[in-house]
Amino acid sequence: MGPGLIWGLDFSEDGGASPVSRCDADRTGRFRWLHLNLADHGTRKWIADADLLSPQISELLLSPDTHQRALVDGDSVGCVLHDFERDFDVADTDRIGALRIALTPSLMLTTRLHPLRSADIARNRLERGGSATVNGPAQALDLLVGAITANIAEIARTLSHDVQTAEDALLDGHHPPESRDLIRIRRRLAQIHRLLTGMRGVFQRLEEDEELPGALLPTVEKQAQRLQSLDADILGVQGQLRLLRDEVDIQVTQRTNQNLYILSIVTALILPATLVTGLFGMNTGGMPLADGPHGTLVATLIAGVAAGITYWLLRRMGFMRR
Repeated sequence: MGPGLIWGLDFSEDGGASPVSRCDADRTGRFRWLHLNLADHGTRKWIADADLLSPQISELLLSPDTHQRALVDGDSVGCVLHDFERDFDVADTDRIGALRIALTPSLMLTTRLHPLRSADIARNRLERGGSATVNGPAQALDLLVGAITANIAEIARTLSHDVQTAEDALLDGHHPPESRDLIRIRRRLAQIHRLLTGMRGVFQRLEEDEELPGALLPTVEKQAQRLQSLDADILGVQGQLRLLRDEVDIQVTQRTNQNLYILSIVTALILPATLVTGLFGMNTGGMPLADGPHGTLVATLIAGVAAGITYWLLRRMGFMRR
């Protein structure tokens, strides 16, 4: 049983790329990139038996552990990075999957259990050509991690736009943002921040590893700086969202206080009138105005005057405001 090859490319010295139909096909270039389906049993067997991979790198590719990490073994580098998964009909999901990478001087092997966005972006860039060329492991790593950061940057721009739109709606007062929408944005931002923090830690450890091949060091330093900058943008959006949520909470509190204030004033105005009507509603002997022709009118006037005096007292004491 052969490995589950999703796609593969051979890169020549002039930057040209030719497709690879089988993992064991003869090379037509100096560098090969294979993207494999790790859910295929043939892929696992092929990785375990591959002579180009050291036992440590093979173990990293086959391990069920999905936390982000890296190791250097001679001239080979292995990494586990996180990326957003995609569905067949939905390109952007909030599920995070593990992308496992094995990098040698002549081969880059990427594997995944579920479809990931970065692999699609990298392949599309290579198929379009242009500046996306691969001449060795450094360029391949730069292209792959650049695809991950490009996808995250696009999501971050969308979330930042959502926060700004919600802020404008709050200031206009027509359609204030709902807490459910703000919670969704906050959850996505926190998810991206954790992803970037782990990935930046991987590249910082690689940068400090004295055994890292010298050809990869500039790329690792570049990606570490890019990840730090992108994470700073995410933190900025989180701060803006936090201020927006505080403003929403303040407005909700103000509306609640205003409603309670109106209810308290109405209660205070009705209370004397209620006392008057309760007094005259008692079925006891000797009730004033019980036998007169204008008893109801007089009782109503007394209730109205009592409410008016209460209103005047509240105004004089400073409890009434606009």
